[in-house]
Amino acid sequence: MTSTLLPQAFWFRVAASCPKVEGIPLPSSKGSLLDLPETCKLPELTVLDGRPSWASVRVGWNAEGLGISILADGLGANAKTPDRPEGFATVNVWIDTRDTRNVSRATRYGHRFLTRLKLSKDKKSLTADVEQRPIARATADAPLAPSDLLASRVELQKSGWSLELFFPARALHGFDPETNRRLGFAYQISDHDRDDQFLGIGREFPLGENPSLWSTLELQR
Repeated sequence: MTSTLLPQAFWFRVAASCPKVEGIPLPSSKGSLLDLPETCKLPELTVLDGRPSWASVRVGWNAEGLGISILADGLGANAKTPDRPEGFATVNVWIDTRDTRNVSRATRYGHRFLTRLKLSKDKKSLTADVEQRPIARATADAPLAPSDLLASRVELQKSGWSLELFFPARALHGFDPETNRRLGFAYQISDHDRDDQFLGIGREFPLGENPSLWSTLELQR
């Protein structure tokens, strides 16, 4: 395989459809928080660089907020080591409620949410700690949402793991689908034993602090 200096996703800007899904989150559901359909699946662009995709990501929205589900295929070689300092896996999600394309520093509409997955001592279940973090070099910080406002559900499976996240409108400063149907969006999924997975370009660029490098979610009715 011939290596390339720049990832293929660098040459275009990803704009992905984000369907409207009424009824999420599902507060009374024991088996699922979101139950997002196949139509919510985001493109898997790692194949453009000849790398397999190991996590499937779906995103849906409604007036209540934005839901994200991740299904990770397989487990890293050392995933079931409960006391490893880096934890089981981590997921970063960046959301810009104004889809800013012409600035290289986040504004008060830029959000970063960090989820840490931890393995139980008996190696049979996972817990998820979700928190909002400031974005480095931002010109202004979005209001920090309390962690108990961020709903999550995580499950350890024989063939991998799944994570569901719901960010309510109250946690997304500037979220107003009636007037703005485009969100800046990026993610980074890491389990420390495999290459990190991204929607577009990765950490070879200042992805975590530059919203002009993020992809776009187009909120559909």
